[in-house]
Amino acid sequence: MIDIKDGVQFDPGFIQHISAFEPNIEYVYNTLNTCRNFNQKKMQFKMFYPKIQSLLKNYLGFYLGCILWAVYIKNLDEKPILNNLCFGGEYSENDTLEEIDFIKKYIEQLKKDVKYYTGQNFSIDSQSLNILDAYRNFLKENKGFVETKTTKDIKLPEGFKTPSEKDLKEILEGIEKVIENGKLYELFPLAEKVL
Repeated sequence: MIDIKDGVQFDPGFIQHISAFEPNIEYVYNTLNTCRNFNQKKMQFKMFYPKIQSLLKNYLGFYLGCILWAVYIKNLDEKPILNNLCFGGEYSENDTLEEIDFIKKYIEQLKKDVKYYTGQNFSIDSQSLNILDAYRNFLKENKGFVETKTTKDIKLPEGFKTPSEKDLKEILEGIEKVIENGKLYELFPLAEKVL
C-alpha cells in the first residue's frame, strides 16, 4: 500500500523493475558485431529478440506508469514530493529527452533489423507510440522535474484527460499491483484513462 500521508514519492516503486534501455541495446549490438558470419548474427539476434521486445514493453509500461502516477498525485491536495533526484538540477532539454529519443529512433532501427535477421515484420501499436509521445511532452512540459517540489508543481500536457474518482482509484490500484509484481506493461489498459 502506498503511503501518502507525509508526502508522495517521486517514484512510487517503478524504477526497481527496469534496467537501463540504452546499455542493454548497446550490449546486444556489440555482441552481434563479434559474430563472424551472417548465420551466427541471425541466430544471435533471434536469441536477443524476445529480450529486446520485453525490455521495450517494460519501458513503455514505465513511461505510462510515470504519467499515471503524475496524474494521480496531481489530484491530491498540495503535498511535498519526496526523493525527487532531479529537483534543483540544471535543466537540459537534450539530456532530459535523450533516452526517449533514443528509444523512438531505435524502434525504427528494430523494424529494419527484425526484417533483415528474421524475415518477419516488427510493428509497434499506436497506443505504444502515443505513450512515447505523451511521455516526451510530459518531460518537456515539466522541464525534467528540476523545479517540481510539490504535487501542485506538476504540469500535465494539453490533451491529457482528467480521470474520474473511480478512474483515479483504478489507477492507484494498478500502480500498486505492478510495483508488487514488476510487470509494468500491465498498466497498458489504464492508458485510455489519461491519454
